[in-house]
Amino acid sequence: MDRIRIRGGNPIRGKIPIGGAKNAALPLMIACLLTDAPLRMTNVPELADIKTLIDLLVSHGVDVQVAPEPMANGCRTYTLRANTITSTTASYDLVRKMRASVLVLGPLLARFGQAKVSLPGGCAIGTRPVNLHLAGLRELGAEIEIEDGYILAKAPKGGLKGGTVRFPMISVGATEDLMMAAALTEADIVLENAACEPEIVDLAKLLSTMGASIEGAGSSRMVIRGRNQLMGANHSVVPDRIEAGTYAMAAAITGGSVELPGVGAELLGAVIEALVHAGVEVSLSREGVKVKADGRLRAVDVNTAPFPGFPTDMQAQMMALMATAEGTSIITETIFENRFMHVPELARMGADIAVKGNTAVVRGVKTLKGAPVMATDLRASVSLVLAGLHAQGETIVNRVYHLDRGYQALDQKLAACGADIERIAG
Repeated sequence: MDRIRIRGGNPIRGKIPIGGAKNAALPLMIACLLTDAPLRMTNVPELADIKTLIDLLVSHGVDVQVAPEPMANGCRTYTLRANTITSTTASYDLVRKMRASVLVLGPLLARFGQAKVSLPGGCAIGTRPVNLHLAGLRELGAEIEIEDGYILAKAPKGGLKGGTVRFPMISVGATEDLMMAAALTEADIVLENAACEPEIVDLAKLLSTMGASIEGAGSSRMVIRGRNQLMGANHSVVPDRIEAGTYAMAAAITGGSVELPGVGAELLGAVIEALVHAGVEVSLSREGVKVKADGRLRAVDVNTAPFPGFPTDMQAQMMALMATAEGTSIITETIFENRFMHVPELARMGADIAVKGNTAVVRGVKTLKGAPVMATDLRASVSLVLAGLHAQGETIVNRVYHLDRGYQALDQKLAACGADIERIAG
């Protein structure tokens, strides 16, 4: 099993190319199930989750072609065509590997009138139930049962119907699933209390190009007027704001300076705000965003929240940064109930963190110490890398397959900017 070895203390300085967003690419690629015409997708990151999704799409009968040459940032161009679907079943063996696989439910149901999808798996950061997906599809007329660990869904005769779906809580996945189902439904469908993330806006752009009419993407209320047949499209995946935010914090925790090309400040709003309050200098450049830190940072309180609030996917990275800041910060996790699993590992490196319920009290220390640590999930794993970049001595991060789910060539990108970091095959 591969590990990452880091010898801390080197400032991160340079330019780091940002790839396409994993959290956008997954639903965008799944949208190929809505049409028999080809979708050409550029700026797709090379990640373990993308490979898992491709295996799932191929199991349905999707033809997947990848351009032989990577883009300048290392991402790929894919052409997906679902003109011959051989199965509307998404098996447990594939779905258990990645939670986003459940998003095939809405497209399969809308296009073929039926779907059998395993209950999903993914990172162990909370229960993240799919009940919001199922309740929303039922509002559109679907009949849904759970049997032997599978979701069995059938559309009414004549297809899904129009109506209003009000989500009792904000859910990015449920919003995406309902958006795709609605895009292939000849009726007006209103989604209220919808997610507003940039990845939602990116999906709306693709579905609009394919022929659906979508109003209000990026707001809490969307009106979708679908069609009975959607077209193919060319689309470029939005840059990954979580990857960009992670490298911004790598510069901050090491007292370095990085430029993040292709990323607009609008994607990083709450993260930039927190960094500036901590004493980090953030500015715009011709190519994107520049981040510079000099000296010890100040403690900042953070509450995670749906977009445009501080993203839960940046909470672990922020905690690593605050573990080295001057003063005491309070970090409150409001999205997932089990997302502090990195705390014991940071404590092994000398961090002073006390957890009570969904709140962590972080008392900053001047210097962390290198130690062997174990990754527990995707974002927790990268927080340990950030801590290792700062720490005195050597840090070994184990179980880095979590990192491969969401960060492309992370060790190489950091090494190119001065980090003493290497991947050790195991």
